[in-house]
Amino acid sequence: MRLLRVLFTTLAVLSLLGCANLSYYAQAVNGQVEILSKARPIDKVIADPETGPDLKEKLATVLTLRDYASRELGLPDNSSYRAYADVGRQYVLWNVFATPELSLKPREWCFLVTGCVAYRGYFAREDAEAFAAKLRAEGHDVYVGGVTAYSTLGWLRDPMLNTIVHRPTVEIAGLMFHELAHQRLYVRGDTAFSESFAMTIELEGIRRWLRQTADDDAYARYEERLKRREEFVALVLKHRDRLEQLYDSGVTVEEKRAGKTQIFAEMREDYARLKERWGGHAAYDAWFAQDLNNAHLLSLGTYHRHVPALQALLRTHKGDLSAFYAAVTELGQLPEIERTAALGSILTTATLPARLEER
Repeated sequence: MRLLRVLFTTLAVLSLLGCANLSYYAQAVNGQVEILSKARPIDKVIADPETGPDLKEKLATVLTLRDYASRELGLPDNSSYRAYADVGRQYVLWNVFATPELSLKPREWCFLVTGCVAYRGYFAREDAEAFAAKLRAEGHDVYVGGVTAYSTLGWLRDPMLNTIVHRPTVEIAGLMFHELAHQRLYVRGDTAFSESFAMTIELEGIRRWLRQTADDDAYARYEERLKRREEFVALVLKHRDRLEQLYDSGVTVEEKRAGKTQIFAEMREDYARLKERWGGHAAYDAWFAQDLNNAHLLSLGTYHRHVPALQALLRTHKGDLSAFYAAVTELGQLPEIERTAALGSILTTATLPARLEER
């Protein structure tokens, strides 16, 4: 049975990866097999006398959140996140993002199930860094980002990981809702739409869960945190738009390089002013402490690009998730150009702010 399970894992991962080189196949298969081999049912981990009290409490919360996700949010009711695996590291994998030096168009890699995506994942950081170095040598802007959770889109039984479980409960909830949303809907080849959908469900799921289970102070703290996040995203996307205009302009390469340096410097200055307004809150200091380049902006743009439009769509359905899922599924069946145009139309005609309905 174990051999059959490993074989199935191998075939599933190969299907997800599509046409890539054999070494990339090997690291992906080995990484996934490692995770599945370490996974144990959460009930058994909780019952194990060797399990510490803090982990037991966290895992009990995971099961509560898992049931909530299917019961209240209409997310898949399956074996995902009902087992626990400790992979012994801070991140489960590392994604590599890349763009040309003077463009925000992402380098893409195409796989059979996921289609073309704007990143390439590795289970070992040294492998990710080696691939990143190769891309840098080709003249690309490159960013390597650690990932604490990912979805196999329902192909496998995704476990809860140690990379997530020790986080604050609201973050555990968000990550679980996000990854389960990918199992509910994933549009092959459109990373921005798929990630924006998952982000929309993450945000709405957290809000609903906190309103039902937490006190008013906890909900207010989350709303304040979310407001800071929205302001951070808006700041970065504003400067991303400036970069896009610069790269599309007819100025010389030297002028584009100088303009790029200036825009990133002004982005940092704007963040310093935003941080002052937050009273010194340092939530995004680590992001700005990096050597920023075009590739750093990819993940942020990918995860948030269509969120305002999808939140507006959810409002038009008065928060009815079943109707929202049906509408999003229809959008997912459109050609990408038509889908993007439809999302733009939804956002343009929205009469409320680009946040979920006021409470």
